[in-house]
Amino acid sequence: MEPTHYKTALIIGAGSGISAAAARAFTASGMKVALAARDARKLDGLAAETGAAVFAVDAADPAGVRSLFDQVDGSIGSPEVVLYNPGARAHGPLADIDPEDVRTAIEICAFGGFLAIQQAARRMVPKGYGAILLTGATASIKGYPLSAAFAMGKFALRGLAQSAARELGPRGVHVAHFIIDGAVSKVGSDPDAAQLSSESIARVFLDVLRQPRDAWTQEIDLRPWAEAF
Repeated sequence: MEPTHYKTALIIGAGSGISAAAARAFTASGMKVALAARDARKLDGLAAETGAAVFAVDAADPAGVRSLFDQVDGSIGSPEVVLYNPGARAHGPLADIDPEDVRTAIEICAFGGFLAIQQAARRMVPKGYGAILLTGATASIKGYPLSAAFAMGKFALRGLAQSAARELGPRGVHVAHFIIDGAVSKVGSDPDAAQLSSESIARVFLDVLRQPRDAWTQEIDLRPWAEAF
């Protein structure tokens, strides 16, 4: 796989699906990778496959995220790419949904994104170099019935991405938001099914990382050919 000019990457919210495909793609392109998730034990197989370092983190905890970045600095080096991938859904009618579930969804989707960007910026801005990738969803641009909490979190993450791109871009840090507008298939599924594949999404991550700084993407929406929009 064609290398990028980035050497280290941290994936927050690692697991199966998109984040696992990204870990494989980043490793194949020559990057050292660190994986972080609330339950780090679930990453053992992916770590063995990719050689990635593994860390446990609560993405919405300021002290935990600060410690994560410090640990990654000492393990693979300061991350030149940060992919923020966590998501949390709180599904239900507005009149009935538990407010604490809504709070959690917003904290994980958006506040955690802020914490990751803050720590990344502190490392990338002094160097004038780096990339921050944020995984969005259809809910980033459309609010559906019974899905208000997810929409709130993803709308907020999108706004954060826009603000961060305008603030950090002129200082050399590429911030890109990816709207995953469709169902994502499982690994090994029929490639002709009308669903996004994690591997294809990961290839787009790499495409964006390879962009010259005079033609940076701030936001891109991805969907299969058969998806209505």
